[in-house]
Amino acid sequence: MKTYGLIGKNISYSFSRNFFKKKFENEHIPALYLNYDLAQPGEIKKILRDNPEIAGLNVTIPYKQEIIPYLDQLDSIAAQIGAVNTIKIEKTGKLTGYNTDYYGFMESLKPHLQKQHTHALILGTGGASKAIAFALNKLNIRYKFVSRTPSAGNFIYSELNKEHLEHHKLIINCTPLGTHPNILDYPPIPTNYITKEHLVFDLIYNPPVSGLLKRALEHQATAVNGQLMLELQAEKAWEIWNS
Repeated sequence: MKTYGLIGKNISYSFSRNFFKKKFENEHIPALYLNYDLAQPGEIKKILRDNPEIAGLNVTIPYKQEIIPYLDQLDSIAAQIGAVNTIKIEKTGKLTGYNTDYYGFMESLKPHLQKQHTHALILGTGGASKAIAFALNKLNIRYKFVSRTPSAGNFIYSELNKEHLEHHKLIINCTPLGTHPNILDYPPIPTNYITKEHLVFDLIYNPPVSGLLKRALEHQATAVNGQLMLELQAEKAWEIWNS
C-alpha cells in the first residue's frame, strides 16, 4: 500500500497525520500516512531504504533546512526560500524538495489584509520564517525579522517598542512558543502596543487561540491561527506527490 509520512523530531502531536488519515478515509484513498521521528535528518536514507512503499514525505521542525543536503534536487521556489516541507520521490528514486508552506500562508493571509498592513514583523528565523518572508515578498509587504540574537537590519525582542509596533501592523509568529502543552508562552514582544489595526497571525494551531492571539484579541486586533495554512499546504503537497 502506498505510504506517505512526516519526518521531524518529537512529532507525536502532528497535524499532518490526522489530516491525511481523515482525507484518505473520506475520499476512499487506499493509502497510509505515518510519522517518522528522526534523531538526525540523515536517517531519511534508512527510512526510505527500509520502506520502499513510501511515495511522499512532509518535513517539519527542526529539519526544514537541515534536510536539504540529503535531497537530490530542489524545485525553484524551495531553492529560493531555502527550506523544504514536502519531498517527492520521483520514479527514478531521486528526492525533490518543495515548499508549500509559503502557499498555505499566503492564501490564508490574503482575506485578512487591509490597507494598513504594509509592514510586518516576522517572529523567529527558522525554516518556517523563510517561507513566510517569500510570501510577503510576493505580496509586496515589507518585513523585518525578530529573534533573540542580533543580525544586520533586523530586530531583537528586547529592542521592540511602541514605535516599532505602530509601524509594523502585521505580526507573524513563526516560533513554537505557545504550542500545546506550553499554552501560556508567547514571544516576548510588547503586546500592550497592539491595536485594532493590527493583524496578528500565529502559525500555531494547537491551541486554536495561542497566548499571543489571546493578547491580540484583548486589544481588538484581527487574530488568525495556522489551521487553514496547514490545510492548504497539505493539499498542495498532495498535488505535488500525485503530479
